[in-house]
Amino acid sequence: MTDATVTPASDAPRGTPLLDVKALRGGYGPIQVLHGLDFHVHEGEVVVILGANGAGKTTTLRAVSGMIETTGSVELRGEQLVGKGPADIVRRGLKHVPQGRGTFPELTVEDNLRVGAFVRKDKEVEADMAKWFEIYPVLHERRNQRAGSLSGGEQQMLAVSRALMSRPEMVLLDEPSLGLAPIIVKDLFDRFRQINRETGTTMLIVEQNAQLALGIANRGYVLETGEISVEGPADALIHDDAIRKAYLGV
Repeated sequence: MTDATVTPASDAPRGTPLLDVKALRGGYGPIQVLHGLDFHVHEGEVVVILGANGAGKTTTLRAVSGMIETTGSVELRGEQLVGKGPADIVRRGLKHVPQGRGTFPELTVEDNLRVGAFVRKDKEVEADMAKWFEIYPVLHERRNQRAGSLSGGEQQMLAVSRALMSRPEMVLLDEPSLGLAPIIVKDLFDRFRQINRETGTTMLIVEQNAQLALGIANRGYVLETGEISVEGPADALIHDDAIRKAYLGV
């Protein structure tokens, strides 16, 4: 792996980031996993975090969403999130879709979506549910079916839709392709692109399938043992020889 930073593209977003992370450290008890991360995500961007198993990708998302104790700074629109709990962070517009789908298996598809909108007080929940049923028609077909009886791909669609029912400014997606067949994964990422373009939802994605993730991303970061080793525009990362060898199988 190279230690060089890829030169940013000329059309890279400018201005104040939606999410601004500085000197982020965190881990589990005495085990320190993150060693001072600095990264940012602009409004409307899709940003991907790549890295080998154990590099700290999942821990990074957990740190940002308040699931583990951290030090450093995590700001969403200039508001400090460090020290706030996950529910409080959700109310501020950031939603986390963890590994393993994160649905309520005993509830129906429709009830899962309603749970996703629990923080909302407006009267447009039904309209949003109809929108996600349009994006994922299979969920409409199975709206009265228990989530636990869905296929892995369908559960991932439901997990994403449920997260977006809260109308977050930003969604964190942790290994959305995990355990899914390749054809399902491609459709899932095509839908992520569609959601980003149609709704403007900002996305930070941790993903092992670097080819697909970089294919829909604006920018990316590579983590190595809890530190960022490479960053840059997605197009540049796809053509970086070290990254191609390490993550794209080239």
